[in-house]
Amino acid sequence: MIGDLLFGIIQQRRSVRSYNTQPIPDDVLARLLEAAHWAPSAHNRQPWRMVVLKSADSRQRLALAMAERLRLDLQADGVPEEKIAYDVGRSQRQITQSAAAVVLCLTMADMDVYLDPRRQLAEHQMSVQSVALAGQNLLLMASASGLGACWMCAPLFCPDVVREVLQLAADWEPQALITLGYPAEVPQKTRAPLETRVVWR
Repeated sequence: MIGDLLFGIIQQRRSVRSYNTQPIPDDVLARLLEAAHWAPSAHNRQPWRMVVLKSADSRQRLALAMAERLRLDLQADGVPEEKIAYDVGRSQRQITQSAAAVVLCLTMADMDVYLDPRRQLAEHQMSVQSVALAGQNLLLMASASGLGACWMCAPLFCPDVVREVLQLAADWEPQALITLGYPAEVPQKTRAPLETRVVWR
């Protein structure tokens, strides 16, 4: 049954951070983007925007710029230099050693506008949720296609850096970076018991 197949894909998906050198065919990448594009969204406005980083150069430039911001943030926090070097290096490697990456952004261009802050904040949160749903579709399609993928929240901490390096429109708000590649290893992780996360009423 299709439901069993889908559930199996959901269960097998893992956050993969280590990839081999095999490139991802363009048609496979296009299918991931199409899957993301069919996600549900607030008002069906589809507020997601996606930047595909296919070239090693684009991933390298973004990784270096984000790493420098991370370094400065950690230094301001008083983190020891050896810990900073480890965290910065790990983040850089994950991006640069991937075969491709997708930066997920949102735009409020087509969303409703409210005069009061409470409803405007809700409208923005609806857009964030919509972009996250698109990202989940992409992650599941990646897993179904034999790819590894990992959702990185780092762009939230340096949206100006991401926007500048990738030359994005001012209204594109970077939300996440999804690294992609054929997995060199797949983590084996499980979940906490469901009953610890659910209340029935």
